[in-house]
Amino acid sequence: QVLLVESGGGLVQAGGSLRLSCAASGGTFSSYSMGWYRQAPGKQRELVATITSGGNTNYADSVKDRFTISRDNAKNTVYLQMNSLKHEDTAVYYCKGVRGSSYWGQGTQVTVAS
Repeated sequence: QVLLVESGGGLVQAGGSLRLSCAASGGTFSSYSMGWYRQAPGKQRELVATITSGGNTNYADSVKDRFTISRDNAKNTVYLQMNSLKHEDTAVYYCKGVRGSSYWGQGTQVTVAS
C-alpha cells in the first residue's frame, strides 16, 4: 500500500508562487509515474502535470511555462513549483502515483486571490 501526503498549499496573491510537495511511503517510489491533478469547485478533476519514472514530463496547456514538476527519488518526494499564479489556479491539488494500480493523496488547497 502506497501512502501519498501532499503539503505546501495555502493562500497566495495573483502573480505569486507556491511549491507543493508530495511525500510517498510504502512502495518503490522511483518506479512510479507521478502526477499532480487539481479540482476546482463544481468542476471535474483535471491533470496538471506528470513525470515518469525516467523523468519525462507532461503539462496541461493551461500551466505550461508557469508550473514545473520534479521528483527527488532519494527523498521519495515529487514537487510542483507553481509560478505566476492566477485566480483560476485555485483548486484542491492532488498527488497521484501509478504503477499498475493508482494511488491518490488527500489533497491540499491552493487559493489564489485576485
